Amino acid sequence: MTDPAAGLVLGIPARLILWGLALVAFGLFGRRVAAYVKVLKRARPEPRWDRWPARIRRFLFEVLLQRKLLEEPLIGVAHLLIFWAFVFYATSFFWNLLKGLLPFLPVPYADQAYAMALALEIFGVIGLAGLVTAAFRRYLLRPPRLEQTRDAGIILTLISVVLLSSLVGAGAASLAGEAHGWRPVATAVGGLLAAAGAEAAEAGALAAAMWWVHMVTVLGFLVYLPYSKHLHLLASPFGVLFGALEPPMPAASDGASRLEEFTWRQLFSGLACAECGRCDRACPAQNSGYQLSPKMLMHQVKELIMASLAAGGNGHALLPDRVKPEQVWACMTCLACIARCPVSNEHVPVLIELRRKLVADGELDGHLQEALTNLARYGNSFGQSARNRARWAQGLDFKIKDARKEPVTWLWFTGDYAAYDPRLQPITRTAARVLARAGVDFGILYEAEQNSGNDARRVGEEGLFETLMEKNLAAIAKARFEKIVTTDPHSLHALRQEYRWSNGRPQVAHHTELIWELIRTNRLTPLRRLSGKVTYHDPCYLGRYNGVYDAPRRILRALGLELVEMPRCGSRSYCCGAGGGRIWMEDVAGIQERPAESRVREAAATGAATLVVACPKDWVMFQDARKTTGLEDKLVIKDIVELVEEATQP
Repeated sequence: MTDPAAGLVLGIPARLILWGLALVAFGLFGRRVAAYVKVLKRARPEPRWDRWPARIRRFLFEVLLQRKLLEEPLIGVAHLLIFWAFVFYATSFFWNLLKGLLPFLPVPYADQAYAMALALEIFGVIGLAGLVTAAFRRYLLRPPRLEQTRDAGIILTLISVVLLSSLVGAGAASLAGEAHGWRPVATAVGGLLAAAGAEAAEAGALAAAMWWVHMVTVLGFLVYLPYSKHLHLLASPFGVLFGALEPPMPAASDGASRLEEFTWRQLFSGLACAECGRCDRACPAQNSGYQLSPKMLMHQVKELIMASLAAGGNGHALLPDRVKPEQVWACMTCLACIARCPVSNEHVPVLIELRRKLVADGELDGHLQEALTNLARYGNSFGQSARNRARWAQGLDFKIKDARKEPVTWLWFTGDYAAYDPRLQPITRTAARVLARAGVDFGILYEAEQNSGNDARRVGEEGLFETLMEKNLAAIAKARFEKIVTTDPHSLHALRQEYRWSNGRPQVAHHTELIWELIRTNRLTPLRRLSGKVTYHDPCYLGRYNGVYDAPRRILRALGLELVEMPRCGSRSYCCGAGGGRIWMEDVAGIQERPAESRVREAAATGAATLVVACPKDWVMFQDARKTTGLEDKLVIKDIVELVEEATQP
């Protein structure tokens, strides 16, 4: 195989044919990509050009090393092998194409360069092994929500042809005596060809034929990709590179339904989606039987783009034809979909934009409307007077400072549920006693505190969030304090990540972070060791949103308890179902099992007698679920601060 692009094919110079095929393939490819870029430019701008070291680091781990995919070892390893085979073969293709088009270049073909040829052999074999594993998983194991499409079969077939044509061509070159150096796979394939009756004199022609099969297949692949459902092979690396580095929250808007109302990055998630179903398998709404499918949402976004391309740019909308309001309201904003997505798609911001549109049009649940009205009128979702916010403290034998009137080290932002829900008020008093016992200098805002606005923002009431934030910031500005602590992860996220602090954001801590620091520094000392098995639930807004996983576990171990983890823990924790305003909405008829019910069953299955929580809403949801699942005699729900008091009180 001296020069496979030399000579004639059907009387036409082979190199001219290669030039023609390359120009057509790259022309069609470029035309389609340009069309996508044109559509994305019609969308709202969204800056994603910052923090390049962090973006490159994530690209390294999640694209080059496939970190998220490796969380499922079988397909993860297979995908990693296929990916690196793709990288080497893409490099080889462009090398060979360039040499074939410009024969005067002073380099050999990639297949003739010893180091590259050996690498192609190695990655060809392991790539084929990965393809066999992927096909076995897709067609025989069939994971739930994995899309079964003709496109998937075409892609697997094309990649197989690319790899096999290279390996067979290398074997033919070996048989013809054109392969040099140690080429074990080429030698083995050459032996198989000889055993099948191939002659050395004919092997050179076979090697050249395989080179052409390889090149034409890759050029066809290049044309096919941007027109197929596997566009994600091209888009997903950019999706990771330009993905959100913090829990994503769309900038203030009037909502979105039409293509031009979304941001370019929100639309790009549809192009990058691999339809692998990982988001669906993690989604509490999908697993409970709600109509929401994060995977289908991304598919519907992609369909919106495709419809715009087909119609020459005419406007199309997601609501109500492609996406139903029931799907939009089912989301719990737990971020499980984003955390599990291997290509960094951002499902939740799309849903929040759709919610903003529905809120603007008045299409929302009656109970949700009531909660929002209460927030606007009273500053809390319970519809109670602000004067009642600190009533929970009346059962204490000491008075909590008013941070507006005297300086404190810690300003305690209590949150609505901890302050107003009579079921939770005893736990709030317990937290106050624990802090006082440790000598923590703390105070509260009394009636000046408002709801943090976190959940109002997630249901699409951006204006209400702004109002609540401004009122809280004005009240906090009048207080004299050094740091802020809260027992509510939802408030924690708003204060720590989303409030616009005029003089720099103060330190904002969850109470588990503060309590662990008190224990670690011996300011709060357990007087007795607790015993028994417990399991801990990671709240979504404490864990996935704010990365607090260790402090609660360290506290439990310091108390002497045996911590038994649930299968879904840490960043893979399963939502209780309260987030995103779902706690204010009516249950949907026909759902299979509420997320909280699934979670308490999972907790009970660990053998632990106690499910430990660190969020007031978790406590409420799991107490109800414990009753409806018949686990009242088998599982106790306790806030972590209750256990701390048990171990530290004299």
